[in-house]
Amino acid sequence: MIKRILVFVIFAWLVHLNVFSQELKVKSFILAATDISAQAQPRKDLNGEPCALLKVQFVGDILNVKGNVILPLLKEDYETWVYLTHGSRQMQVTAKNYLPLMIKFADYGVESVEKNRTYVLVLSQMGGYSAEATSSASTMNAPSKTSSADVITIPIKDGVNIEMVKVEAGTFMMGATSEDKNASADEKTIHQVTLTHGYYMGKYEVTQAQWQVVMGSNPSYFKGNNLPVEQVSWDDSQEFIAKLNSMTGKKFRLPSEAEWEYAARGGMKSRGYRYSGSSKISDVAWYGGNSGSTTHPVGTKQPNELGLYDMSGNVCEWCQDWYGDYSSSSQINPTGVVSGEFRVYRGTCWVDDEESCCLPCRLPDTQDSGHYDLGLRLVLSE
Repeated sequence: MIKRILVFVIFAWLVHLNVFSQELKVKSFILAATDISAQAQPRKDLNGEPCALLKVQFVGDILNVKGNVILPLLKEDYETWVYLTHGSRQMQVTAKNYLPLMIKFADYGVESVEKNRTYVLVLSQMGGYSAEATSSASTMNAPSKTSSADVITIPIKDGVNIEMVKVEAGTFMMGATSEDKNASADEKTIHQVTLTHGYYMGKYEVTQAQWQVVMGSNPSYFKGNNLPVEQVSWDDSQEFIAKLNSMTGKKFRLPSEAEWEYAARGGMKSRGYRYSGSSKISDVAWYGGNSGSTTHPVGTKQPNELGLYDMSGNVCEWCQDWYGDYSSSSQINPTGVVSGEFRVYRGTCWVDDEESCCLPCRLPDTQDSGHYDLGLRLVLSE
């Protein structure tokens, strides 16, 4: 009996040691160049200087952060906002059931954090074992999940529906950064944009099944109900939207170019990825390097931070705006130039190379043109 008790005590001690000695590791640490949360929701240090903002993403309970931290920490779901003084080079993170982790920023290519800049730190489990920890690590490695409350389904006809994802209002930097080395001249005027109203964006590109049930025809070169519709012009898209609105009683429209880029970047949930949902293009896009020279069913790649699919690759997508040069000044709810010769389309497609698929990419075409690499995605105002 004593022997059994002793075995049980040793076993319990080992389990306790195992659960409470999990180790954290840094999965990624980047400067989110287009995320202006540090400016939009600023905090100052004791000397009145603006702080840097570090968004720590971890499926677990962050208990404490030590370093040049300006408290309090801000927590929402699996993200903790940490404000650090300008020039900070390291910090220590302690999470429930995990050993403290000292993070030296230079180990991840960031010598020190800068004021008014936003950084994203993703943590995950390393070593040890517990059911809770394993579940958490799996969740962290998975794409961002969208709450069911953020998705609405609108029936069209004959069992065909359209799913829309909520995009919260916010502020972001639009255009190419210094990291987008192959950006064209019309993409390089980076400027602050504020969208004051939330909206719903199509979870997927408009499919051939949706187009067929509204228009009674299918103009696409590549055929398949769940493939994105293509070979549709801007004018065709407006006709489709008018009929769809008549059938559903809703007010669908094309997105403005600013709405499109904001959603593609992940809105206020942005992690600063190069492509929509990842910095590894094959995770999120059907492009020239993996498409096999054809379109693919929508939603078969990883979504972005908002739960939107194929914002990079598959087919390009019409926007409402006329094509024109960006303004260098800050903009509120921009809708592009007043008039022009061409309309804007965004998103890149199955034929583009990896460099062309970066998020700032924008192209013009006449509004009566339709190609087998060009489709659309819808917006519904709140």
